[in-house]
Amino acid sequence: MTNRREPLGWWDRRRLRRAHAVIAPSLWPAAFSRLALLRGLDTDAKTRLKDLAALFLHDKTLELARDAELDPVLGVEIGLTAALPILELGLDWYRGWHAVILYPDEFVPEREVVDENGLVWVDDEPKSGEAWHQGPVILSLADAAAGRRRDGFNVVIHEMAHKLDMRNGSANGHPPLHRGMRDADWAAAFSTAYDDLCRRVDRDPDDPGLPLDPYASESPAELFAVATEAFFELPHHLADAYPSVYAQLAAFYRQDPKQRLPR
Repeated sequence: MTNRREPLGWWDRRRLRRAHAVIAPSLWPAAFSRLALLRGLDTDAKTRLKDLAALFLHDKTLELARDAELDPVLGVEIGLTAALPILELGLDWYRGWHAVILYPDEFVPEREVVDENGLVWVDDEPKSGEAWHQGPVILSLADAAAGRRRDGFNVVIHEMAHKLDMRNGSANGHPPLHRGMRDADWAAAFSTAYDDLCRRVDRDPDDPGLPLDPYASESPAELFAVATEAFFELPHHLADAYPSVYAQLAAFYRQDPKQRLPR
């Protein structure tokens, strides 16, 4: 499930050299070793992921908020994790926004929101991450560091999935699909999973046997983001629970993580 990749032109090679020049070489092996979701990548994939992460960190500014302090290795981890969903898609899928704002821990946006019915309310719920349409990605550093575990929770992957979803407008759980993928197949897979998960969450939101985090039942957009977390962290679990969703995500991301990650 890979794209045919054209050789880099001179400008892209120059840009890549400049991106790597500001990252200490010793940070890469340290970051790779911390991230369990990257295990099983072959040498070629690791090299391409490293280059893509360097370009991501070159193109997006990491802005610290509320006295946050960024461990340099964690900064590279964020780059690698953000690059993973677009490993076979390319950095253009993240174009149109320029900043990752980093808080030390959960943050409260305290901003007015207008819902689809025109009702204005203040969003003051603590968050571990947020992606703004045509705006930045906001992350809690504590939660980004928690992505070192393969437990199905990965705030970086989650927010990057929202950014991909927003490529064709507001996040609605239906990103722009590749040629050869059918909207009807995508909608059928995700709507079936969404209906099933909502029924199960309504019955018992604390059921430890839920196939996905109950937050996925909040909206189709959250289902896509949470399912993407599971796809890259617990692929066998997602494939067992919702095989059609796994198949659609494998076609969209052009990757098959269950071929490289253990159960």
